[in-house]
Amino acid sequence: MENLKYPIGEFKAPAHYDHALRADLIHVLKEAPYNLQKAIKGLNSDQLNTPYRENGWTVSQVVHHLSDSHMNSYIRFKLALTENNPIIKPYDEKQWAVLPDTVNTHPSVSLSLLESLHNRWTNLLSSLNEEEFSRSFVHPETNRTMNLNKALALYAWHSEHHIAHITSLRDRMGWN
Repeated sequence: MENLKYPIGEFKAPAHYDHALRADLIHVLKEAPYNLQKAIKGLNSDQLNTPYRENGWTVSQVVHHLSDSHMNSYIRFKLALTENNPIIKPYDEKQWAVLPDTVNTHPSVSLSLLESLHNRWTNLLSSLNEEEFSRSFVHPETNRTMNLNKALALYAWHSEHHIAHITSLRDRMGWN
């Protein structure tokens, strides 16, 4: 079950960050919408409405979740860059996954949104310097501070994690 929940393993923050690592992580974010598009290409309505694991989200919900989550993350980056260690606003991702805009919207809409969002986000990330990546925000649910280096690594992992949910489901179901 853990392999289905974490097909690429759980997130592990890098021990240190440098320009080369950040460039690699930014590249993962830049390519994520295209990799997601490949992952859902050719899936029919029944397949898009199949959960990637028991009690998991459907493929469509995963796509919408990536869009929702990454919009929140982009805003958190901008807050950290413009405010001193701001407290960010959490959201209930499970509740967002069942709202009408998720349930009644084709995932291609969120995929288009993700493409535009990642274009802006990676443009921003590519312009940041060392000092800017050390800026941070506070998550009120954990009361932990996260700097933008770690947030970048987390969301690169998050992209690959959820895309792997879809591609591993495709493999298991023989939807090639």
